[in-house]
Amino acid sequence: MMLTSRNTRGLVVLTLLAGALMPTPAARAAARTETVVAGGSPITSVVETEVAVRIPLPASAGPRPSGCDWLRYLRYRDRGGPVRSEQADRILIAQPGILEGAGAFDSVARNTVADAARRGSHIEFWALDRRSNCLEDRTGIRAGLAAGDVRVALDYYYHGRAVGDRRFAGFLDDSRVGWLARVGLEQTVRDEYDLLVAELPDQATRERKVHCGGHSLGGVITGYFAVWDFDGDRRTTADAGYRQCAGYFALDTTISTSLADLSGATPDGMLPDVGLGYALVKAGLESGVLPRTVSASALINAETMNLLAIAGLAARTDPDGETLQPALPSNPTIDTTQRILFSKDFQTFLTGTPSARDFRMTNAAVLGSLLDDNSQPLSFMAASAGFFDGGRIADKDFPVPADLTRDPALGPVAGLLGDRPLGIPDEPDGPLYTWRNYDRIGAPDDPAYRTSDGELFSTPAEEVTDLAELARSFAEHPLDFTEQYFPTRLVTDIQLHTAPEITRFVAHPRGLTANPVITLLAGNGLLAGRTLPPEHNVLVAPGYEHLDVLTAAPVQHGGRPEIVSTALARFAVAS
Repeated sequence: MMLTSRNTRGLVVLTLLAGALMPTPAARAAARTETVVAGGSPITSVVETEVAVRIPLPASAGPRPSGCDWLRYLRYRDRGGPVRSEQADRILIAQPGILEGAGAFDSVARNTVADAARRGSHIEFWALDRRSNCLEDRTGIRAGLAAGDVRVALDYYYHGRAVGDRRFAGFLDDSRVGWLARVGLEQTVRDEYDLLVAELPDQATRERKVHCGGHSLGGVITGYFAVWDFDGDRRTTADAGYRQCAGYFALDTTISTSLADLSGATPDGMLPDVGLGYALVKAGLESGVLPRTVSASALINAETMNLLAIAGLAARTDPDGETLQPALPSNPTIDTTQRILFSKDFQTFLTGTPSARDFRMTNAAVLGSLLDDNSQPLSFMAASAGFFDGGRIADKDFPVPADLTRDPALGPVAGLLGDRPLGIPDEPDGPLYTWRNYDRIGAPDDPAYRTSDGELFSTPAEEVTDLAELARSFAEHPLDFTEQYFPTRLVTDIQLHTAPEITRFVAHPRGLTANPVITLLAGNGLLAGRTLPPEHNVLVAPGYEHLDVLTAAPVQHGGRPEIVSTALARFAVAS
């Protein structure tokens, strides 16, 4: 094995060429790099690195960028623990949810590793990126972070300014991502398997030390991983997914092979009609007749996902400044998204007056308005990170009146939109709106904003995520918090799970119950109010939203420890 080291802009790059140790054809050709991620997390006892392993896609995938032949993950480990992964006490490997990337796991990963270390155990947390994340261009975010100025990023993405010798090539349309039509469930679980084999060649070590899990859709992907047959021979089990894991963990999801629990995870119309059948859907995706990525004209597409990173950058580098909102370009995607998020009622949406640009907001307040559960209407994209401050607040009755979102008769629509009261700044061209962080809700100087019905918009029991750490998670990682080009094929494969093309791999159904499991649910999340069987080993985090199970701060109101990471650490150490 050859080891080289170099220092680039404060980052240490370790390159390991270990082909002789790899047992599979794909892994034998693998090159490996590991880069220390320099960041500003207050949890300094945890080391974060970006790991990349070259495991090429099959030739049948078609033309794609060379970077897409690498699998990447963020590795978190205790600074006082072993350097080699196989010597760790446990390894948690996490599949992201829909539209998520590895960076989304930053807080829960750090908190879990640190809590386990306090218990005397050295564990690792591996946050996976899927293949499609290779299409993202983080150059502008990195340059803006280095300069401490969000305008550097905006110049790169919107004004044709180069960073070094690189210029932004634009957000990709369907015609430029044809290979994603062939990246479905089979390739996704195969990628996790090949990565585990490459990084931990000994199957007995994997079966003894690795805990497999995920967030949201990642729980369903983990369920399929558990039952999958990877060598094409049902009679053998050493290759079976469940035998790569010592346990399972589910973060506001279940370890299952059903999308039923996540039915509210995407708005209607974003996925193809699977009534067409497997062969027709596959042909439609490969020909481009059906969209190859999960996307909409506003709110959810590559540009708006990147906009979240830009907002995180602004809130990270200058939280109290007003640099982002005035500098944002005007285009149909941004203007429509802002119109949806900042319209207090249908009339405001129709007229466009007042617009988001008519309000003065700090960079922190802009990020909060995009992601907080009291302003973001899509519950699966919301966290509980505090509330606005500094000016009058009005009820937000758009896109759906608040009283309707709490009507149980709406079923999946209510789950999609959540049941938190939504508020919005109500003084255009007026005061500077700031952001009151999660731990200052209920403080003596809290204005205690109320809805028109007299209900508090926010209470201490319902606020758990530190906005500053949320901003850092969006801005500081080489692997994004979001997934800009989520492949439609992955979801349609799961929807069409009874097709022979899928069932031929589902050879070990007992794998779902073969290992211990912990299910950590958000009290206001996708599965709120549902009763799961005892074997799911459920713990509910009260007041948490869907993203909070990933982003909650290590110290909660009253000095309480964070419930999800402490429970996950206990489970990892004990099982």
